[in-house]
Amino acid sequence: MEKFEDNLTFEDIINQTFKKVKVGSTITGTIVEINGKGEIFVDIGYKADGIIPRNEYFGEKGLEPADEYKVGDKIKADVLKLNDGQGNVLMSCKHAKIKEIRKEFKEKVDNKEVFEEEVKQTNKNGLVVLYKNLIRVFIPISLSEVGRDEDVSSYKGKTIRFRVIENDERAKKIIGSVKDLVEEEKKAKEEEFWNNIEVGKKYTGTVTAISDYGAFVDIGGAQGLLHISEMTWGRNQNPRDILEVGQSIEVSVKELDKENKRFKLSYEKKGPNPWNKVEEKYHVGDVVKVKISKIMPFGAFAELEKGIEGLIHISQICERKIAKPEEELQVGQKVNAKIINIDFENKKIELSIRELEGTSQEYKENA
Repeated sequence: MEKFEDNLTFEDIINQTFKKVKVGSTITGTIVEINGKGEIFVDIGYKADGIIPRNEYFGEKGLEPADEYKVGDKIKADVLKLNDGQGNVLMSCKHAKIKEIRKEFKEKVDNKEVFEEEVKQTNKNGLVVLYKNLIRVFIPISLSEVGRDEDVSSYKGKTIRFRVIENDERAKKIIGSVKDLVEEEKKAKEEEFWNNIEVGKKYTGTVTAISDYGAFVDIGGAQGLLHISEMTWGRNQNPRDILEVGQSIEVSVKELDKENKRFKLSYEKKGPNPWNKVEEKYHVGDVVKVKISKIMPFGAFAELEKGIEGLIHISQICERKIAKPEEELQVGQKVNAKIINIDFENKKIELSIRELEGTSQEYKENA
């Protein structure tokens, strides 16, 4: 063989240009071919290409090599043999990949990171997910947020967010919790909410419950009371006639007690106070057509317009003496009434039907 400088052969010089490769080392190479058998040929900077047989390949997404990689991509693999009998370096990305995934998983667990994975299996005891198609994590029903009336099998194929709360690799016991994460995020959300809420701030909220005195509205972090008096200027309306559960509404913070974490809301659609124009629209002695809105033992309330009501005392309903207002009136009935007093300060109007009896202005809709 021809000798070169320092007594090196041509083969020696060529070999010096290649990377030193030894069994057991982990090498990153460039994919040059993926054949129909799923074998991956890799340029590893050595005098021979590396080959990763299909059975030495591991895909974290469960895909075939050609579906996960393409020619030109980098891939990391372990050297098993310097010659597979065909002149190639036999390699395996399975061991390197599994080692890498386990290390990555442990770091995420130690850092208390949030996992987001697809549920692969379900049973009566809980949910099973596979981290990168390798590490099995079990989430017990009690920590899963699966509702009592829900079918646990419906969670198969769904992507869930959780945190690993127990990681015992030797016992192959890895436990995840959705509940812990939900509670933690809820607490953080509430803290952010109370740090930013202030009187006058506007929110888009969702009606969560309705009672006789008002509605509770979730404004994204906590629920506040929207009193009936903040929904309408009318006195005798039912909150259920104005809002419904699940409805999205615009509200503002009216009162705030951060110490006890309570707040009251006002409703954007309540509109301007109709009493602001009562003084210019209505006067003592005016005859107005009203609608009976509520009947009480002492008389009847009548609506002059939306948000403006007056009281017809039982003594002002008719000339004859009656034991109860229902003898002459009923809710929803329209009648003419005379304004006999207006108390602007206390927002009260007194009406009389009796004073119109026997006159041309007398009117009472048939019951």
